[in-house]
Amino acid sequence: MTTLLLTLLLTLTQALAPGVRPLPPPLVVARWWDPPPTPYAAGHRGVDLAAPVGAELRAVGPGRVHYAGLVAGRGVLSLTLPGGLRTTYEPVRPLVAEGEEVTAGQVVAVLTEGTHCGMPCLHWGLLSGTTYLNPLTLLPRPTPRLLPHSSPAGARGDSSPAGV
Repeated sequence: MTTLLLTLLLTLTQALAPGVRPLPPPLVVARWWDPPPTPYAAGHRGVDLAAPVGAELRAVGPGRVHYAGLVAGRGVLSLTLPGGLRTTYEPVRPLVAEGEEVTAGQVVAVLTEGTHCGMPCLHWGLLSGTTYLNPLTLLPRPTPRLLPHSSPAGARGDSSPAGV
């Protein structure tokens, strides 16, 4: 049942995917999402994206500011997205206020110093109710690109002898 629920939530997340990155590309993942096996077990309930202190952070989709302030001495910003999904950013200095509406791509915070990673990083999370999801599912999918087929060196692609 849990697997079915998580699959449904991930499908919903992908269907509602706003497709805006919280940081400019390329995104460098310092630590991947590692969901805990139970609600209170150890795990990593988000992803850490390497970025310099002072980097501007963008709303990954339209929504409303759920929370903007300090939690345990760290700046946290939480946005409620369409469908009830909630995304969080930390450590940050929020540039928006609780209750404010935001647009996809709007600069909503600035990355600050933190001790979560060994380097400056954004801890980015995603929740559906009380279930943590992989925030990377919100990112736009790369568009496949077909490249021309190149023949091996010296091949002509016909039956004529080389050099004739």
